[in-house]
Amino acid sequence: MITSVREPLERRPGPMSQDIRFCRSPGGTRLAYAVHGSGPPLIVVSCWLGHLQHDWESPVWRHFLDDLGAVSTLIRYDERGFGLSDWNVTDFSLGARLGDLAAIVAALGIGRFALLGMSGGSPVAMAYALAHPDRVTRLILYGTSNGRPWPATEEGRARDEAFRGLIKVGWAQDHPRFRRVFTSIFIPGATEEQMRWFDALQRMSTSTENALLSRSGRQAVDINDQLPRIRVPTLVLQALGDEAGSFAQGREVASLIPGARLVPLDSRNHILLADEPAWAVFLDEVRHFIEPDRRGGATDGLPVGSLSAREMDVLRLAAQGRSNDEIADALTLSARTVERHLSNVYSKLGLKGRSARTVAVAAFLRQAG
Repeated sequence: MITSVREPLERRPGPMSQDIRFCRSPGGTRLAYAVHGSGPPLIVVSCWLGHLQHDWESPVWRHFLDDLGAVSTLIRYDERGFGLSDWNVTDFSLGARLGDLAAIVAALGIGRFALLGMSGGSPVAMAYALAHPDRVTRLILYGTSNGRPWPATEEGRARDEAFRGLIKVGWAQDHPRFRRVFTSIFIPGATEEQMRWFDALQRMSTSTENALLSRSGRQAVDINDQLPRIRVPTLVLQALGDEAGSFAQGREVASLIPGARLVPLDSRNHILLADEPAWAVFLDEVRHFIEPDRRGGATDGLPVGSLSAREMDVLRLAAQGRSNDEIADALTLSARTVERHLSNVYSKLGLKGRSARTVAVAAFLRQAG
């Protein structure tokens, strides 16, 4: 059974604060997820290297959080075995990771949402869209794997064996000389400062054992033949010079998903950096792609008509950006009564979690418009 564990929230300083919460997978693995920003919900199924706290301080990742949080309610999570999630795991299969995403969706209590699958997380996003087309408003894939088992060639197997050797020997060492090989492949256009941050992220994000097991789990994924069954609007963004993946993989995925649009990005980096033109293109494409959700597409089917007149009054003021205290003053109510009305709203709309207010307001605006 999926359970949500309400542990103390952690808040990070900065232009945007995030809430970090925890839930458990069907098998009991503790998963850390974070919510920040405003707008339609966008869940990120990220690449294997990440840390919910560390990424806020990183010159490699911070612009992703700031800029995507400005156009969406951004929901991220540390994958099993990484960051703030449990490290004591051995199952990195696609099925286990898909169960993790389902657990986080259940803990959030949101109805419909957009999915952003990045790098090795893209097969999980594609598999979720296949299994739950009624929940996913639209699918965004960046730096995507083509859903085939790999490495498939003799050269690929030799390269993979070399990488495994580097992980075994150098992942946990104080000196980053071995990890720098991966850094230079992921972000060849980075500054020395950015490379040092990514060197450190590898070591702090997970253990040597998890890095190896996770790599094996990703290589075993095989959903390529299922991609033509994806029926949600799909945007594929792929860097032309990406050495960690390849443009050919993104092109193949876009050709297999009906109606998918492929956007080539002029970059050599697997992780787009803040100061390169490709990042502005990426952000502009994502913002326009999820715009229908901002206008209410993610709230289709929510029973707004079941709300009372007073509950609609509360939502109307919440949609104006007023706090609970300000709503109470405007309606001559106590703050506790406003909280009770909002709680009733969330219950009637089937919403839970931090994003409930955002989704409820979006549903109200759609009804009003």
